[in-house]
Amino acid sequence: METTIKLNPNTKLELDNFRQYKNESYDELVRKLLYLAKTCEKDPKLSQKTIQEIKEARERIKKGEFYTEAESKKILGL
Repeated sequence: METTIKLNPNTKLELDNFRQYKNESYDELVRKLLYLAKTCEKDPKLSQKTIQEIKEARERIKKGEFYTEAESKKILGL
């Protein structure tokens, strides 16, 4: 079952900017945000350095600067 929700245009823009890849669905985004919120609630001890590293990694992913699973296995000889 699916449902429709109303979002402020700025909220939609923020969600769009949070996408890791072009076709990431809003359902995936909301699930990701829920996971992050629950994780922060359980273990809120992420350092500012860790948070910055996560942001930088997300930017690299957006730019396509990452190895696929197949490439990683080849590099690691698996």
